Amino acid sequence: MPASYAYLGPEGTFTEVALRTLPEAATRELIPYVSVQSALDAVRTGEAEAAFVPIENSVEGGITTTLDELVAGQPLMIYREVLLSITFALLVRPGTKLSDIKTVTAHPAAQPQVRNWLRANLPDALWESAASNADGARLVQEGRYDAAFAGEFAADRYGLEALETEIHDAENAQTRFVLVGRPARPAAPSGADKTSVVLWQRADHPGGLRDLLGEFATRGINLMLLQSRPTGAGIGNYCFCVDAEGHISDRRMAEALMGLKRLCLQVRFLGSYPRADAGVADVRPPFMGTSDEEFGAAADWVARCQDGRF
Repeated sequence: MPASYAYLGPEGTFTEVALRTLPEAATRELIPYVSVQSALDAVRTGEAEAAFVPIENSVEGGITTTLDELVAGQPLMIYREVLLSITFALLVRPGTKLSDIKTVTAHPAAQPQVRNWLRANLPDALWESAASNADGARLVQEGRYDAAFAGEFAADRYGLEALETEIHDAENAQTRFVLVGRPARPAAPSGADKTSVVLWQRADHPGGLRDLLGEFATRGINLMLLQSRPTGAGIGNYCFCVDAEGHISDRRMAEALMGLKRLCLQVRFLGSYPRADAGVADVRPPFMGTSDEEFGAAADWVARCQDGRF
């Protein structure tokens, strides 16, 4: 049997479309799961080699379900990411008119991306969330809702019609997906990488977040995502999900992570992996002291001082 990849299903999700852009997907059995949680649990239990799930969109930011699952439970690691441009279609059973629509459904992350269109065209329609956009299409097929926001490509799969297409409140909206597996040695740096971590403070105090972010700033590391998530320990207790430019094998990144390990109650490493946009890290000019060469030279200088060779 081929190795399998779990993904947020059912068939016909944007997640499936994004997953199929990975070359290795052609050699894997692709298995849909009903939720992000169940897809990631399949990896934790060994049912799947990896899981492919959405983690961020350009309209609302981080997908909280995915972030929370990566924050808690048995550790997992991100190995790849994919960016997919997103536009929605309003899928209905054949013969349905816009005036017939009283209920609509989709994944919760879709609502902020179609909110203005919904207000302008279906102001009285009742919104209810579905486990995924494709699952919303399936529920429309079954007659439980009048319409679903999903990819136009899902219409034929569920025997529906696209009543409206190219629906989006924000131009050039994108969703970011990640391939998640069990912890292992990160891939070698590609030259255009991203490192993801979760940080827990030892105690809440003035300047606490500044202290954590300073470990990146003083080493010239640019942050690409910073999102707080509740720890469940009460109001005001948060951890911080961070994406930073660079790879753990970069001296500046390794030193930043060592500094954070000293400062934090806990640090969860979520992986170093190639950026989907192939962007090169925005490192300060060498005279600012943040190049790998300068970190190496500084380390050599300390070693010489320790040996009395300065």
